[in-house]
Amino acid sequence: MLQLLTFLVEKICLLSKFKLFKSSWADGDRDRDRDRDRERHTQRCPAPPLRRGDLLEVPRTLFTHYGIYIGDNKVAHLIPDILPALTDDRRLIGSVITNLRLILGCMYRCATVRVDTLEDFAYGSGILVNRMDQAMKSRAFPGEDVAKRAERLIGAIPYSLLWNNCEHFVTYCRYGSAASRQTEKFCECLKSIIRDQRSVISTTLLGIISIVSFGMAPATTLPTILIPFTLWMAG
Repeated sequence: MLQLLTFLVEKICLLSKFKLFKSSWADGDRDRDRDRDRERHTQRCPAPPLRRGDLLEVPRTLFTHYGIYIGDNKVAHLIPDILPALTDDRRLIGSVITNLRLILGCMYRCATVRVDTLEDFAYGSGILVNRMDQAMKSRAFPGEDVAKRAERLIGAIPYSLLWNNCEHFVTYCRYGSAASRQTEKFCECLKSIIRDQRSVISTTLLGIISIVSFGMAPATTLPTILIPFTLWMAG
């Protein structure tokens, strides 16, 4: 039992590195008062000297968000948003995307490449410029080409949290190939969990507990058998 608890603590600590457990409730107040937010964002995020085609990144509550600077204090970025699926009101859709809209958009897999001001894109966070250039194997395209590639993609776009997110968008625009280091790190985390044989033990124990609590039924018995067996084979 001590070994199992140690395993669970290890995985929680590992997952926490990906900001999966940070609370987003603190954003509720600023979501309710956007005008005050924008004023505060302008004060906290003075625009750095940017060139058209620069790749920008800002830390958000659960992840790092990316965009392409297209000039005139504007940023093109791929972001999930539930409102386009609920309304055609362009003024409402064009307002600042709150965390609630973003999370629901992820769940519904609804996203757009949209243009926002630099301040709205930053959403109160500091901005990093072209930091990915050092990590990518491909050379960046000229800035004007990057901006034009981003502008051609403005509008609704298929979305997947792991396979077609904001990082895939900016790497495609700037380097010609879509990639996401956040996705790669997350997948490596899952691999480490699957390969750890203690995962089999923990899922088996949870399955037995569910059977004891809710009785013998297909909804409890099949997962108790199939999930540990799948983890054991994958490991």
